Amino acid sequence: MEPLTHRPTSRHHEWNESYYFIFYDKDNNIGGMSRLGFKPNKKEGMTFFFLFLPNGSVGAFHANDDAHAYPRALKVENVHYDYQGSGEWHYTYEGPMLIFDRPRDFAQVQENPEVISDLVGARVDLRYKALNETYEYSKHMTAKSLEIGKKTGDMHWEQIGKVSGSIKIGERSFTIGECIGQRDHTYGIRDWTGVGNWFYFVVWFDENLALNPAAVVLDDGRIGSGGFIYKNGENIPIKTIRMLEHLYEEDGVFPISTKLEITDQNGKRYVLRAAPGSIVPVPFEGKDGSLSYLIQSFGSFQLDDLVGGYGSYEVLRRASK
Repeated sequence: MEPLTHRPTSRHHEWNESYYFIFYDKDNNIGGMSRLGFKPNKKEGMTFFFLFLPNGSVGAFHANDDAHAYPRALKVENVHYDYQGSGEWHYTYEGPMLIFDRPRDFAQVQENPEVISDLVGARVDLRYKALNETYEYSKHMTAKSLEIGKKTGDMHWEQIGKVSGSIKIGERSFTIGECIGQRDHTYGIRDWTGVGNWFYFVVWFDENLALNPAAVVLDDGRIGSGGFIYKNGENIPIKTIRMLEHLYEEDGVFPISTKLEITDQNGKRYVLRAAPGSIVPVPFEGKDGSLSYLIQSFGSFQLDDLVGGYGSYEVLRRASK
């Protein structure tokens, strides 16, 4: 287990420590993704919690506060992440959730509240137990990839686990019984509108095979890559990622599909095909008026000839001016 919190390593106002949690229960056809982000140099905390529901709609909570709980506790408004020790976490949320029958309308909610389909009460109570040893990206990245990826943070930890508990949203209740999930922890300067583009995929096939390829993609096509392959109890570092295909809709923001060639530290190559499901775009606006969208989605994945992969399909995409 890595240290839970860190003192800022810079006075930069965008120095950030963030925590991410995702899970997907195939039996109930329900998944969730949540983030806590703290910027202590500007006294800002941010959170979201999205529930991807069986009928294709999404429940959403998004809030900011002054980060008064950090570093004593990992909490922003109603979202709590509690480390229990021995690789176990407790994730909770209780409060209102906006329902979007068309999830991509989330980006318009401030300008056009009519895109909200409903407002309901929700309660999330989930427990996570780690499956693998924590993997830290930067220890295994090349100098080139570290330089390209410097605007996304200094340290990045990932860990796969089993998730159990309960979810109640509106009149619907779900019992979650040991589905696969993952947690993420990063710190450093993260410039949401200055990075340009990145992708971050968390892919599960079963308890013995998972992948976490991630990369910053520069305008000239260069890639700063990181991540790992979890196979039969071993974390295998990803050495390089080559973009074979990355398709977007006409707006250039909403993704259609991705095809990657991944080479691990042992020299083994894989081809990963990915496609997003329902899309929730989270907008970030820079001081200069620039706009980026953090696309949150659960996708489908194929590794070489192996089908049936599932997990998170995330891209950060800078919008055209």
